[in-house]
Amino acid sequence: MKILVLNAGSSSHKSCLFDLSSADADHSPSPLWRAALDWTHQEGGVELTATNAAGDSMQQVLSTTDKAEGIEAMVKTLVQGPTQVLGDLAEIAAVGHRVVHGGHNYQNPVVVDDEVKATIESLIPLAPAHNPANLQGIEAIAQSLGTIPQVAVFDTAFHSHMPEAAATYPGPYAWVEQGIRRYGFHGISHQYVAQRAAKMLGRDLESLKILTCHLGNGCSLAAVKDGFCVDTTMGFTPLEGLMMGSRSGSVDPGLLIHLMRHEGYSVDDLDTLLNKESGLKGLSGLSNDMRLVTEAMEQGNPQAKLAIEVFIHRLRREMGGMIASLGGLDVVVFTAGIGENKSLVWQRACEGFEFLGLRLNDDPSRAQDDQDIATMDSAVRVLVIHTQEEWAIAQACLALLQPATGHM
Repeated sequence: MKILVLNAGSSSHKSCLFDLSSADADHSPSPLWRAALDWTHQEGGVELTATNAAGDSMQQVLSTTDKAEGIEAMVKTLVQGPTQVLGDLAEIAAVGHRVVHGGHNYQNPVVVDDEVKATIESLIPLAPAHNPANLQGIEAIAQSLGTIPQVAVFDTAFHSHMPEAAATYPGPYAWVEQGIRRYGFHGISHQYVAQRAAKMLGRDLESLKILTCHLGNGCSLAAVKDGFCVDTTMGFTPLEGLMMGSRSGSVDPGLLIHLMRHEGYSVDDLDTLLNKESGLKGLSGLSNDMRLVTEAMEQGNPQAKLAIEVFIHRLRREMGGMIASLGGLDVVVFTAGIGENKSLVWQRACEGFEFLGLRLNDDPSRAQDDQDIATMDSAVRVLVIHTQEEWAIAQACLALLQPATGHM
């Protein structure tokens, strides 16, 4: 059973093709093909890259900013060009999608139909940078592959077990009745790396208190206790919590009132400011890409230095909050683009927790595989794990569709 997975993010789309006919549920198989669309490096266009299991690859720049057009071109590399792995797109049995916001409507994967699409669209105000891209992906796949079953796997689902005290905002009770609550995001990634951490350590997931740090263009933390998420940093929308690539994270609500009252900001102005012109990009004045901001800091750029320092400070502060919700700490996991590759972030973030007996190796450089970067005598294990959201989505598709298809 071949399953195509589309992971549509705010600034990039990633896609994988898995053959699950003989896959081991405990191990992530290498995909037959993977591809990516990246809008962060090309002005007025998108960079398309693809590679197959044989190592054949291609790269080109498409002169389009339309995400649906980019997805269509990406899917064609499955059956055309050097990365071809299929004779016909009809060999694909299903397509799984990462969908950022499922609200209170969806706490489990669902087969996409008109009602599901309408609900995802209705939640766009809560995830304006992501749910539109998720919908575009669903529509683009329908255009390319017709009536193939499509499955939505929601980033909010893993956080649906949070205690009410962690999920509730301290506003009027009417908010609770209206469904205004902290939903949390990056749930597919947080759930995968928590499970992977338990396997790496040879422990039952339910026995561990795990702090998972998903640090990419979007950033969030989760506190995983007894196998469930008990707290997280993102909330009603993906804007709450940590400083991110171009998002501010949490700011004083009074600041927003001040900008509206005294600076003439409209709601749309604030939306753009907080989601697209803040974070690393806003403070550095350069980019939402941690790599470029770090390079500028190393060259003596004071704004870049401030951006990195604020990023680390807010990360450590929120890590402390998650540890309090856990009531202890066994494992810290770093994952996603920044979390998997920036040793500067691991080192400086963990410096604040040496009082817990957390100790990092003298040279915790990135290895090719998932790794433990703590010393042997550290009281807390610190793991760097490559998040496998696509594989987790493929597994969810198989579990949902198996009864209907009869496939193993």
